[in-house]
Amino acid sequence: MRVSTPAPRALAPANDPTFDNVWDELVWRGLVHVSTDAEALRAALGGDPITYYCGFDPTAPSLHLGNLVQLLVLRRLQLAGHKPLGLVGGSTGLIGDPRPTAERTLNTKETVAEWVGRLRAQVERYLSFEGENAAQLVNNLDWTAPLSAIDFLREIGKHYRVGTMLKKDAVSARLNSEAGISYTEFSYQILQGLDYLELYRQYGCILQTGGSDQWGNLTSGVDLIHRVEGVAVHAIGTPLITNGDGTKFGKSEGNAIWLDADMCSPYRMYQFWLNTLDADVIDRLKVFTFLSRAEIDEYARLVETEPFRRAAQKRLATEVVTTVHGLDAATAVAAASEALFGTGDLTSLDPDTLRSALHELPHTDGTASTTVVQALVETGLVASLGEARRAITQGGVSVDGVRVEDEGALVTGALPGGVSVLRRGKKTLAGVFVTA
Repeated sequence: MRVSTPAPRALAPANDPTFDNVWDELVWRGLVHVSTDAEALRAALGGDPITYYCGFDPTAPSLHLGNLVQLLVLRRLQLAGHKPLGLVGGSTGLIGDPRPTAERTLNTKETVAEWVGRLRAQVERYLSFEGENAAQLVNNLDWTAPLSAIDFLREIGKHYRVGTMLKKDAVSARLNSEAGISYTEFSYQILQGLDYLELYRQYGCILQTGGSDQWGNLTSGVDLIHRVEGVAVHAIGTPLITNGDGTKFGKSEGNAIWLDADMCSPYRMYQFWLNTLDADVIDRLKVFTFLSRAEIDEYARLVETEPFRRAAQKRLATEVVTTVHGLDAATAVAAASEALFGTGDLTSLDPDTLRSALHELPHTDGTASTTVVQALVETGLVASLGEARRAITQGGVSVDGVRVEDEGALVTGALPGGVSVLRRGKKTLAGVFVTA
């Protein structure tokens, strides 16, 4: 029996008992933006266990925030007794789904194979591989690679109508752009449809989940199975998670919050969630945590009555970092955040966490002879040496929590990990990494 990496603490052993049917919980959490027959889906999810899947393409070495939505949906459905298939697209990752504005740069087969392994390890953390509804991981290269071009066109391509394919949002957007669209990316929806057909045939899979921007690709498989097998299967499109200005979180937008700690530190992830707007935080708690309806309702009350405490944002940040990186990391970065921006003790912080946090702030390297005045200028907290001296004279500068009164004071790197924290005013911070 295959055993996965233990699931993080935040992945609760059960869904919210308030809901008799996991479909109702998905709807309450705002996770159903679009779907096939809602009544039939509710009946399927409220009955005997079904097999369902979500696919993740290795077009980068890590999954990101948008993928986390799908990973948690997979987990919620598994907690309700259903059987998940996590698909990592060894073949579709070689192609890439059409971006709205331009053709993707194709990665080498070796790169994609490496990323497949990295993504499989990430997906494993969110699922259980034990019990009657144990998860399975699959790679669509296993059934795509042996398929000849002739067989692909005869057995799969003949079921697709070009007119219908042209109407898909992703395709029509590219057709109306200067870049146009290649036959390679145009064919992506057929490959994803083939995936659903194969999973239906091999595992009896009858539900696919994905982002609502993938709806055309999701329904590609639904339509193919109906034509080939004469069976009605289902799809759920979750809402896109966006910035306050409406832009999408994702690799193509250049602002991805990656799940790999080397690409996005736990501290950076914690701060990202801590900065969630009051208007968004309750919706984020519903989507990204396993808190119960009663708990979330209480945080909604606190947002209304005591918004200055930011209790909902702190709980959101802690829960998500725990889910992705584990409880120890969440505890460490919460302590670092409190010490840097609140009343916590800088000297008690974990050295690696503190160094990681300071890398997210303006920072510079220094030595034992670096003065506070120099460090203020090098980190950009002030524009000139004269301004730095004035700031010190006015009592507005501190190092490692202690006010600086001497213009000749040095930055000692006395904090754990050989660093110092510069502060100008109440909230303007920078880091200095001191070497001997």
